[in-house]
Amino acid sequence: MKQELRFERSEFTHRLDAVKKEMKARSLDVLLLSEPSNANYLTGYDAYSFYVPQMVVVALNHNEPVWIGRGQDGISASMTTYLSKNNIRPFPDVFVQSALSPYDFVAEIVKEICGERVRIGVEMGGYYYSARAHADLLKALPRASFTDADLLVNWIRLVKSPAEIALMREAGQIADAMMYRAIEIAAPGVRECDVAAAVYHQMMAGTPAFGGSYTCSPIYLCVGEKAIAPHAAWSDDPLEERTVVNLELFGNRHRYQVNLARTICIGSPSQKYQKLADVVVESLEAGLDAVIPGKTAEQVHAAFARNLAKHGYEKDSRLGYSLGLGYPPAVGEKTVSLRKGDQTVLRPGMCFHMMSGLWLENEGITITQPFVVTETGYEALTKIPRQLFIK
Repeated sequence: MKQELRFERSEFTHRLDAVKKEMKARSLDVLLLSEPSNANYLTGYDAYSFYVPQMVVVALNHNEPVWIGRGQDGISASMTTYLSKNNIRPFPDVFVQSALSPYDFVAEIVKEICGERVRIGVEMGGYYYSARAHADLLKALPRASFTDADLLVNWIRLVKSPAEIALMREAGQIADAMMYRAIEIAAPGVRECDVAAAVYHQMMAGTPAFGGSYTCSPIYLCVGEKAIAPHAAWSDDPLEERTVVNLELFGNRHRYQVNLARTICIGSPSQKYQKLADVVVESLEAGLDAVIPGKTAEQVHAAFARNLAKHGYEKDSRLGYSLGLGYPPAVGEKTVSLRKGDQTVLRPGMCFHMMSGLWLENEGITITQPFVVTETGYEALTKIPRQLFIK
């Protein structure tokens, strides 16, 4: 059976050690991870199986994590993780979408490994940890104490290793290829859905050197009147002359994702709109120039906001967010945001999407930049010019 580990075993060991250190600091005996990205981070597990309950159990007294999931997905656990056979625990299909709870199965494994009187951390804010899941675990483990350990692993994931950054660079190359394909095909008369189709084809094809994968959310193709909406859906309408196309897309390489947005004008933009584009790019550059290790996320936001304010504009939403390893429905790590009040200190290896898009009352524009913090500043993860594209 071919193994598909994306990292050296030593890297997984380092990650697990960091998680256990934090568990000890919080007096946790067990950590139950429901988020697919955190399961992948600690074990390498990768399959589209998170539509049914699955867990990775991390116990202080157990050398390896334990993967728990649907029986037929056990083969993927064997193929994509380093875990020994005894630490891959698939549950029978009788637990799938039935009156029986798979969390009873999880509880029995927790009791086997650690006993019943344990302190358990769970991801209360996780996308894949439901109220029913929590209620079932409380019932099945009445002698255990539960605490919210949401984002424990996410904060550890914040600083990427060199091997992770290498995948982010490849994801950035895929994002560039996708955006160039969109710019190439966008023209009067071309349907919005055909632009989306071309972008999705490029997403999977990747580059001549390596392929891509499905992303953490659909692309956002916001055309015409919908350019003032950041997450609008595309239609099958043809593109018209003098139309604005705001496109946010995502390059994904082995679950590491880079977000990128650009605006394409079909036909010459008005002088006012071109000026708006120039202001956004100028402010984006000011924000990027402020990316220096030791500075805070708030200081980066302030540099962008000051420049924007000089021209009479204000951005209500956050300027950016950390990104990296992800699964649907979103890639954001839910940790650092580039905005006022976030005092997180930038460190080399952190990756962000500087989402400098503006959605105003009558017009919207999206010219953004993903980057990784370096020892001296930042490295752009995409190479496409930061400009308004005109077709």
